[in-house]
Amino acid sequence: MPHEIGAIETGHADGVDFGHGKLAIGQAMAPPIIGKVKGLVDKDSVVIIDASPGTSCPVVEAIKGSDFCLLVTEPTLSGIHDMERVLGVCKHFNIPAMVCINKYDLNEKNTIAIHDYCRESGVDVAAMIPFDNAVTEAMVRGVSIVEHSNGRVAREIKGLWQNIDHKLQE
Repeated sequence: MPHEIGAIETGHADGVDFGHGKLAIGQAMAPPIIGKVKGLVDKDSVVIIDASPGTSCPVVEAIKGSDFCLLVTEPTLSGIHDMERVLGVCKHFNIPAMVCINKYDLNEKNTIAIHDYCRESGVDVAAMIPFDNAVTEAMVRGVSIVEHSNGRVAREIKGLWQNIDHKLQE
């Protein structure tokens, strides 16, 4: 007998259509939900899929069939390990990727290691976003950081989007 493992919700805000899947508590079947959400998409649209951290099956499902991947990592040992593994998945599926280092200024040694790995792998670092309490302030207010501030983080995120857009135009 079939049972519900989650739900798919769609909406529209600020001129953007969106959809997301909500997995029921205790369910481990995220890939079918991800596949259904991806199936809602117009194939000629720009689609942004935010996958869970790590290298689990949901991450692989989110990557499959993509034209491009942006990996957001933090300068931690687990962040570096996961980035390396996900870049391997991108390479396996022949999907171009870029890396964004979030909170890069919290560990200079690991940030350098990320840069070195990306350079050796032929992967561009699209942005380096510093730690800033303004991000938390924006979340508390329920707005994006680029709406909340014109500070360094907001400027770096705008530059990130420009780098992604440029890559997609290639």
